[in-house]
Amino acid sequence: MSDSGIGAISGAFAMIIAIVSPFVMIIFAIWFGTRKREREAFYKAETMRRITESSREGAKAAIDLLREEEHLKRIKSREGMKIGGLICLAVGVAAVIFLWAMTKTDPGAPYLVGLVPAFIGVALLVYVFFMAGPVE
Repeated sequence: MSDSGIGAISGAFAMIIAIVSPFVMIIFAIWFGTRKREREAFYKAETMRRITESSREGAKAAIDLLREEEHLKRIKSREGMKIGGLICLAVGVAAVIFLWAMTKTDPGAPYLVGLVPAFIGVALLVYVFFMAGPVE
């Protein structure tokens, strides 16, 4: 086989590896994440079982622990919505300013497209602060 044939084969092999590698990485990331969640759920269930079997106060402690975890999950969700709303609002305002500056001399109004993420951010913030139930 000539040198050009070997170069073509190695180039094709490198191309195949470059295309397949990201998908393999994603598959492994999903698999490891699933295994981690399974282990966490198992250890949590095992801990709850041992607490509830230990005494009557243990059952009350287990229920309190579950309530506290649910409370923390709701707080984390609300905080995520707050930061998401602020980011969307900032992106929208920045897009309006940028597009307005770019088209100062044109009669059209393409800068209004920046209002789309801005209104999404406002909607998220209105939901979090006014419509969502209390976190208790």
